[in-house]
Amino acid sequence: MSAEFSTSFSPEPLHAQFTIFFKDMRLLHTTKIAVVEFIGSPPPYAILSHRWEEEEVTLRDLEHGRCEQMKGYEKVRRSCALAFSEGFEYIWIDTCCIDKSSSAELSEAINSMFKWYQDAEICYAFLSDVSTSILINPTPYSQGLHVIAASQWFTRGWTLQELIAPRAVHFL
Repeated sequence: MSAEFSTSFSPEPLHAQFTIFFKDMRLLHTTKIAVVEFIGSPPPYAILSHRWEEEEVTLRDLEHGRCEQMKGYEKVRRSCALAFSEGFEYIWIDTCCIDKSSSAELSEAINSMFKWYQDAEICYAFLSDVSTSILINPTPYSQGLHVIAASQWFTRGWTLQELIAPRAVHFL
């Protein structure tokens, strides 16, 4: 009795072999700082990777207009301004674009996260604990890399997919 064993190889990564259909996706309009819902394929968008900190702006905060005095609003405003300056009408920010009060939506979002980062035109990684002067002109260069690598951003488990999925990552 002989057994045959056969394998096949696909040059595409496994995650690229699956088509995922999204019911909808919320994006933040970069000039209005308002949430827009898209059914089907969303338009080109930037995406923000960040650590949650004190007083993050949520979807509900945006809907009820109570976000401008919150500590996290400056991060949202700056991210929108940067995305707009680079030609993007929309940006995805998890705290603003996911309804965390819905466990079904939160679960779907967690399962969709890699794809959303992969489909973004650019990812902005917001390093709140790194001076912007280091990011703009590190002197010496190796010291700047050391400071960036020591950021708390790299201690979050989620940041691995947020680092490898996008086409490009810019550290802020």
